[in-house]
Amino acid sequence: MNPNTRKPLSRRTVLRGLGATITLPLLEAMMPNTLLAAPSTYAPLAKSGATPTPRAIFCYVSNGVNILDWVPDSTGKDYKLSPTLGVLHAHRSDFSVLSGLGHPQATGGHSGADTWLTGANLKSTPGKDYANTMSVDQLIAEKFGHQTRFPSIEISDMSGTGPALHTHTLAFDRNGSPLPAENNPQRLFDRLFVPDDAASREATLKRYAEKRSILDNVLNEAKSLEKKLGSTDKAKLGEYLQSVRETEIRLQRQVDWVDVAKPVINSKGLQLHSKPNDKHDRPMWLDVMLEISYLAFVTDTTRVISFQWAREAGGLGVGGQNHHELSHHGGDPEMLKNLAAVDRGYLEKLNRFLSFLKTTEEAGSPMLDHTMIIYGSGMNSGPRGEHSPKNLPLIVAGGNAYGLKHGQHIAKDPDKHPPLSNVLLTVAQKMGAETANFSDSTGNFSELT
Repeated sequence: MNPNTRKPLSRRTVLRGLGATITLPLLEAMMPNTLLAAPSTYAPLAKSGATPTPRAIFCYVSNGVNILDWVPDSTGKDYKLSPTLGVLHAHRSDFSVLSGLGHPQATGGHSGADTWLTGANLKSTPGKDYANTMSVDQLIAEKFGHQTRFPSIEISDMSGTGPALHTHTLAFDRNGSPLPAENNPQRLFDRLFVPDDAASREATLKRYAEKRSILDNVLNEAKSLEKKLGSTDKAKLGEYLQSVRETEIRLQRQVDWVDVAKPVINSKGLQLHSKPNDKHDRPMWLDVMLEISYLAFVTDTTRVISFQWAREAGGLGVGGQNHHELSHHGGDPEMLKNLAAVDRGYLEKLNRFLSFLKTTEEAGSPMLDHTMIIYGSGMNSGPRGEHSPKNLPLIVAGGNAYGLKHGQHIAKDPDKHPPLSNVLLTVAQKMGAETANFSDSTGNFSELT
């Protein structure tokens, strides 16, 4: 039935039988059309307004996947899409499937989001229960973020940073400190595209002056304190001062851009009031956050986005499923079937995003050619539901203009545990970062290039 044309049933409808009448519970068919989940009607632009430039979005799915239905049986250019990846058949030549990679330093479990873009050993620092390192998106943003209004954008289904080991963000600065994510589409849209009025401009300048004064005082106090500290404490103070300097840079950026007009974007068709953790809103929320990401790239508002589609040890599937519970399937066939349905639901959203990028022209070629999409998870919900940092599900799409080669399944031996950081290093290099290593990388991932 078409939900836009059907006539809702009355709640007063009753079932009659055996001399009794039973009032029906609230059914979907009784709900007003406006309350039913409906796919987004927002359409991609014919042309991008941005000058072609490398950009990257890192899309994270929590809780792993049904790896049995995910990994293709064959490899190379002639591989056959697996039952799950068949959702992406229209873009077969636009992406590569990578299997067998992992994070050798990670411990597994539900800390996958913490380490997906860092590859860190979170317990490597003596005396600390948790110590992360810089994520690859921030490595890129640090080098090129000055060229756009926002060096990077962080999105998640939960706002803020979340607790250690169950983070709500994928992004970590040079000190390994988490950067807060946004989960509200309206707030994100306003931040990126709604013009600031005179009062907002003055408020920004006032906040800058106040925080600038505070930071100056902090730095002066730190210089006096440093003379009294031993080597260990000096190192800790140095880390703190690095964070202070990064705060200074972020504040200065706000001032630098305060008089630069934001791009004008019509929000018609964007379902900006969608809620990430509402079963009804879930599919629309994923759509609108990807649409805003697309618009951020189209307008060159940023060139780096990290998007955690759901938090670890929780989060809803596209259809409102309890994703976390299904990831602990224990090999149960029905749970594996339902987990695969969650995987396909997510990939349908990825497929739509790829289509947006493929159909938008940018200087005579598809926008997808200038955009790298890294999609996957930091844990593998294996054949028995074990949460391993080995054989992580991973897809790399787009970026053809920068030499990425697709339409292939590149399979590595998961027991040898080649580092996923090799792929992250390759993406950073394709973005223009002149670096020979990242985290525990052993070299770039040459099979992609």
